[in-house]
Amino acid sequence: MTIGNGISGPKDLRPKALIAWSSGKDSAWALHATRLAGNYDIVGALTTVTETFGRVSIHGVREELLKAQLAAAGLPATIVRIPYPCTNEIYEERMAKAMQGAITAGVTHVIFGDLFLQDIRAYRETKLKPIGVTPVFPLWDLPTDALAKDMISGCVEAYIATVNLKRLPASFAGRRFDRALLRDLPEDVDPCGENGEFHTFVAAGPMMKGRVAVSVGEVVERDGYAYADLVKA
Repeated sequence: MTIGNGISGPKDLRPKALIAWSSGKDSAWALHATRLAGNYDIVGALTTVTETFGRVSIHGVREELLKAQLAAAGLPATIVRIPYPCTNEIYEERMAKAMQGAITAGVTHVIFGDLFLQDIRAYRETKLKPIGVTPVFPLWDLPTDALAKDMISGCVEAYIATVNLKRLPASFAGRRFDRALLRDLPEDVDPCGENGEFHTFVAAGPMMKGRVAVSVGEVVERDGYAYADLVKA
């Protein structure tokens, strides 16, 4: 595993951190917020990719787009490949192996873009504590309606990659994450999709040095979800 930007210079004495990277707006904004705060040396991005499809797990984003996105964000990739379907045992085994490599490279913290789901936070804390790694939640408990608007005002360009069909119609897949979309969301849908209503892909924003040009291809429905096939333009 390669961690760090390879640039020589004065030693950075800040704690080394990985960011849990989903390719979506919350992890991207967590990166932005953490860089602004300046408390951690973010040395890479940790992402699970479903090896069966070559796509980011849950989000369904093509791996080539993920790599272009991370290059634009200046983040070396640590990719954890998992099968489909994947048992929790296999997931935890492969994630533990990746984390051991990170610890060997000096990583002491992992940054997450979680917003308010306490069970998810507790799971992360429980898994990381025994190996001596500290989770960081820079966006925790921020009001999600204001947060969504801050992302949009902050020039985040994101597209809905995945829709939970129990919560939203397939027509939302592929839409731009903007104020028009926020107005169209049903009242019971979180503005940031934190309850799993939708997931996004970030093509540009203040955390990236350039834009990843994408086009929206076919929308495919599978296993209760609608996936917009985002293609590198």
